[in-house]
Amino acid sequence: MSAEHTAQISHQHNEGGSWNGASEPFKASYGKLMMWYFLLSDAFTFSAFLIAYGTLRFAMPTWPVPDFVFSALPGGIHHMPLIFVTIMTFVLIASSVTMVRAVQEGHRDNKKGVVFWMVLTIVGGLGFLSCQAWEWTTLIGEEKMSIVRNPFGTHTENGTYLEGDGHDIKAGDSFKAHSSYLIHFHDGQFHPLKYKTEAGEEKTQKMGPKAFGALFFFITGFHGFHVFSGVVFLIIIALNVASGLYAKRNNHYEMVEKIGLYWHFVDLVWVFVFLVFYLL
Repeated sequence: MSAEHTAQISHQHNEGGSWNGASEPFKASYGKLMMWYFLLSDAFTFSAFLIAYGTLRFAMPTWPVPDFVFSALPGGIHHMPLIFVTIMTFVLIASSVTMVRAVQEGHRDNKKGVVFWMVLTIVGGLGFLSCQAWEWTTLIGEEKMSIVRNPFGTHTENGTYLEGDGHDIKAGDSFKAHSSYLIHFHDGQFHPLKYKTEAGEEKTQKMGPKAFGALFFFITGFHGFHVFSGVVFLIIIALNVASGLYAKRNNHYEMVEKIGLYWHFVDLVWVFVFLVFYLL
């Protein structure tokens, strides 16, 4: 077979084949493919943060117990472990369901349906952000936690408090293992709590590892920024849908599908954040 004949066969094979520049790789448009690339790189970023948290978490001899750190509810309700964050998680997952419905209505070219379900998704995102704002306000304002100070820690022995802050802990209150209140805030300063063990020995408690507060605010804040960005994009795209912009393009609302990929990713990341911070 001559070289010229071989080249002709190769040229005929490439025409209309997978090497055609106009074809869509993996049957996905360029926009969706770039969204997948972005989500993959973002997944690596979140993975690095969560792995760093897990490494420090299990390297420390003591670490705050989530059941005590995250036990408050709006209205001054306390001692309800993980109830509030469970509500937050449900709201975000429900918004992912409404996003699925918006994409489905887009495939049906139902403009009103897309707008309706996207509005519900936006409400869910704003609800999650509101819950996170309340949680941060409580931890910073009431618990006095910051990126450089962690008032939560653990201890392994039972005993009786000798002094307290006059609010949640009072002199003589008994405590059990893994109490979260290790110091009290009074007159603008932190004062270590003193307690007496069951053996009659007086001890002074210490604050928990500083890394907990820094990692919590950074990672949950980074995720919250993703949710906030997603809500902004959802509002813009919903307005474009309502104006009929995407209907004119006749592409089955592909932009709605792309923002749907991003929103599902944000929900999935929260599942891992929830597991690492609130359950470990």
